[in-house]
Amino acid sequence: MSRGLNKVMVIGNLGRDPEMRYTPSGKPVTHFPVATTRMWVTSDGERREATEWFNVVAWGNLAEICNQYLRKGSRVYVEGHLQTRSWEDAEGRRHYRTELVATEMIILDQHRSSAPSYSDRDIPEEDDLAF
Repeated sequence: MSRGLNKVMVIGNLGRDPEMRYTPSGKPVTHFPVATTRMWVTSDGERREATEWFNVVAWGNLAEICNQYLRKGSRVYVEGHLQTRSWEDAEGRRHYRTELVATEMIILDQHRSSAPSYSDRDIPEEDDLAF
């Protein structure tokens, strides 16, 4: 079977402060919206812009870092994959939500230009690297 590709990279601003919760097993999960705006010029020379909102979800250590360092208005680079989940409400209606499940996040705010990037992947210790 051939493999597909589901990779998303966005640069934008948080629409509100992150919200962190814990699963019943104690794993942290943080949700926050990121807005990206694209601009273009029509054939008539008119400037247009459109904003797209991404529902971002971060898990584990990355969730804790996002909750600690990000705030409404923060400019970020987020990388991950899209995932759609569904659920049924109390009235039996089906709901769907597509989310960007983050695997990496870089803070792009100018006042945080020296801030490191964060990933949900474990970074090997220097002694573990093969040279």
